[in-house]
Amino acid sequence: MKQTSLIPILCAVAAATSVPAMAQTRAVTGRITGADGTGLPGVTVLERGTSNGTSTANDGTFSLNVQPGATLVVSSIGFTSQTLAVGNQSTLAVTLREDAVALSEAVVIGYGSQAKSEVTGSVTQLTSKDVENVPTVSFEQAIQGRTPGVTINQGSGKLGSGVQIRVRGSSSVTASNQPLYVIDGIPVTSQDVGSDTEPLNPLADLNPNDIESITILKDAASAAIYGSRASNGVVLVTTKQGRAGQSRVNLGYYVGTSETTKRREFLNAAQYKELFSEAATNEGYDPQEEFEGNGLDFNSTTDQKWSDEAFRKGKVSQYDLNVSGGDAKTRFYISTTYNDQTGIIIGNRYRRGSARVNLDHSITEKLRVGLNLSLTRSVNDRTPNDNAFSNPVQLNALPPIQPKFDATTGLLNQNTLYYNNLIDLDRGSNRAGTYRSFSNFNLSYQPIKDLTLRTEAGADFLNLNEELYRAAGTQDGGNTGYGYSNQVQVINYTTNNTAVYNKTLNEDHNVEALVGFSFQRSDTKRTSAEGRGFPNDQFTKVASAAIKTAGSSSSAEGFSFVSYFGRLNYAYQGKYLLSGSVRRDGSSRFGTNNPYGTFGAGSVGWVISEESFLKENSIINLLKLRASYGLTGNAEIGNFAARGLFGAVPYADQAGIRPSTVVGNPDLTWESTAQADLGLEFGFLDNRISGEIDVYNKKTSDLLLSRPLAFSNGYSSVTENVGELRNRGLEISLNTRNFDKEFKWITNFNISFNRNEITSLAAPIQSQYLGSVREGEPIGVFYGRKYAGVDPENGDALYYKADGATTNVASEAALQVVGNPTPKYTGGITNSFSWKGIDLSVLGQFVYGNDIYNAAGIYQSANGDYFDNQTIDQLKRWQQPGDITNVPQARLYAANGTVQSSRWVTKGSFLRVKNVTLGYNIPQTLAKRGYLQSARIYVSAQNLFTITNYDGYDPEVNTAAFGLANYLVGHDFYTPPLAKTFLVGINVGF
Repeated sequence: MKQTSLIPILCAVAAATSVPAMAQTRAVTGRITGADGTGLPGVTVLERGTSNGTSTANDGTFSLNVQPGATLVVSSIGFTSQTLAVGNQSTLAVTLREDAVALSEAVVIGYGSQAKSEVTGSVTQLTSKDVENVPTVSFEQAIQGRTPGVTINQGSGKLGSGVQIRVRGSSSVTASNQPLYVIDGIPVTSQDVGSDTEPLNPLADLNPNDIESITILKDAASAAIYGSRASNGVVLVTTKQGRAGQSRVNLGYYVGTSETTKRREFLNAAQYKELFSEAATNEGYDPQEEFEGNGLDFNSTTDQKWSDEAFRKGKVSQYDLNVSGGDAKTRFYISTTYNDQTGIIIGNRYRRGSARVNLDHSITEKLRVGLNLSLTRSVNDRTPNDNAFSNPVQLNALPPIQPKFDATTGLLNQNTLYYNNLIDLDRGSNRAGTYRSFSNFNLSYQPIKDLTLRTEAGADFLNLNEELYRAAGTQDGGNTGYGYSNQVQVINYTTNNTAVYNKTLNEDHNVEALVGFSFQRSDTKRTSAEGRGFPNDQFTKVASAAIKTAGSSSSAEGFSFVSYFGRLNYAYQGKYLLSGSVRRDGSSRFGTNNPYGTFGAGSVGWVISEESFLKENSIINLLKLRASYGLTGNAEIGNFAARGLFGAVPYADQAGIRPSTVVGNPDLTWESTAQADLGLEFGFLDNRISGEIDVYNKKTSDLLLSRPLAFSNGYSSVTENVGELRNRGLEISLNTRNFDKEFKWITNFNISFNRNEITSLAAPIQSQYLGSVREGEPIGVFYGRKYAGVDPENGDALYYKADGATTNVASEAALQVVGNPTPKYTGGITNSFSWKGIDLSVLGQFVYGNDIYNAAGIYQSANGDYFDNQTIDQLKRWQQPGDITNVPQARLYAANGTVQSSRWVTKGSFLRVKNVTLGYNIPQTLAKRGYLQSARIYVSAQNLFTITNYDGYDPEVNTAAFGLANYLVGHDFYTPPLAKTFLVGINVGF
């Protein structure tokens, strides 16, 4: 896209400096419209064989001086290009048709862009329309269901929480599986840097409405140019730029409400008394005595629905303003946005204000300078992690016979079975505030024809301030109050320097050569303090604490990369394609014996439809075969895993040092992923049917794993390169123009299959829950006891033994694979309709074949084992001989079926209507009466409804309470559901 925008700029400069040539030219004017007659802005109009061109204005009009006998090439992203002979005409009217294939589209790739027809790697590109004006905190959530081979999981309904993305499966067991994010050419901080176990999402600091395009590099051919950090894929984000001749002001606003996608049903007071009285009687206890012994009033008339107290109706609103435009010399894009979301979980609110300035200036015809600068302030009122008693969703554990308020004091009831965490909201706060700046300065120079030198320096400044306060009387505050403060500063800066030579020889041979050097350094500083003993709840800062319980601490760490890279692209007659790249990375994270690694890839392509035997074919418009193979790496581990560190330790007021418990490993090096990809791109029937098919095989070796050591030697573990895994998959995307006249209907469908397997592992890894890593199985496979139901004779819970027989003694049950959190396939389908200014878009997302372990089941679906309130299905318990049920007999304190097992492993497949948007574009003639260039009103729904057999809150969630290990996936532990959001909005342009 950036290359396309250069054409009118260079043309304007050439026209201004070529006076003799102007004398022989003549002016041609015209208007470019879409199929509905609406003027198209930003369309490139180029005199063929020259650099003379321009772009259309807001209403689609243009004016251009051309040579006698000129031919014009009219092109725009998303439309079929047209070639027109001017002849004796002085006025032209051109209608462009939408093109699902858009071969002329420039696809953003590593360190540049490339025509889509010449791309030999597996690349998915999305545009601004896919992410703007969607009520999500971060852009990744907006592209769910649109990207083949890319699985996106929001994790929970908490605003600003971390998002899990997997590109072609998981490529690591303990190192990060998140892709590398590059914004305007600069790698940015994408990992959570906070202190809470509930991760924040640093990418939420980027305003989605500033995004021009998102490109996901999936195979080694496209991603290997990023070398040691590309095994998990690369996400390239390009922000919007101004265009010459297109001065425009856009205003946007939307407002809406949110609700939970689902709420679970728990026992009411009468049902609770019935179940637990029966559970006590079955074990020989007196029900009333057991109730009272646990602080419960057996005769209470209260019927409190605690499960609803965690949720509320949320609100969302956003204001957006941007100004863009420019001339042949200077182009600009300026924006500002304010987003305010009140979450569906009590106490959760997220606010973000951002501003951006993108400037691009042509100093001379050969020298060009650019500046991208943004500043974001976000504030997140957080909720505790899922495993904390202060997590609002854990309110559902409280008995319905206990009231919300104390009848005597009128205050929130502090005498509940577990902590009434509503008190935290009343007498505490938990806030994370961030200042963030993404900046990029670049300089391009063309010393000779076809050679471009570019240097850029970028920085990502992140300043996080976490403030937690709990007043006296809260669980954490105790009798005197508790405060915690944490300041984190991350300075991440990069410089890229490239030289690109692009030459076409004899109109048949096109060669593009790239060489470059890159350096990145990231420094993190942390300062924290905590204290107890506050005068009252008006004093909330740690400075007011009487006792600094942990004093104050500060630490610093960092990493650096130095890289050399090159790429060669060759195309013959636009149909035979060849590409190769190599990168050598050095990283401070690895051992002194292996600080450098080399990563390369090669790919070929054959545009079969350009062959003479198909070129004039009326059925086949595009048929391209491509293949690639390459090596990428993963360096996303701790900054000091290869080193044996020492830390300061005081003893009797004397300073000393001691070694850490982790042994350094000077031989530690990268995880390496070798990937082969075979792809087919096609377009039929005037490109009304188009798409891509990819098959791939990824093999990751030298897995970065922590090996436990015997404590007798004073060390606990060492990080080594051991183990291998494999991902194999198939991706299919299909685009169809079902109707293409006044009424339009376009369908985009994608489906992805991935099979993950650990092929080599020194020893199994087992969590305290069901998640595990085992040779011959997928990452995170559920491993434990297999539940066999209920003995119909006596109500005992049964488990399977190794020989297939059943037993009511859990310790005799065989440990085995009981589920798989990895889906068999995922995908999405989008249907877009338009007619006379009305447009409708419906996006559906589906996931099939995965399992979910509801880890909270041992408490909330445990047939009355203890006094936690139970899900409504526990009323189906066994009561008398002959009963056929899956719920064991209710037995208080007896652990009848409450050990961790497959009892709470259920199917997690779902089909979700992710987004529905209905809009109306006010006719331009009517808009102009209000001095507007354009106006659109719309209504939208996010997560409208879900079809699933999962009995928990939401099949899309994944708790972070148990840690961020890659094998702890598919676990649900009091994890709140996603939000269902309805909104109405308006966009106007001047």
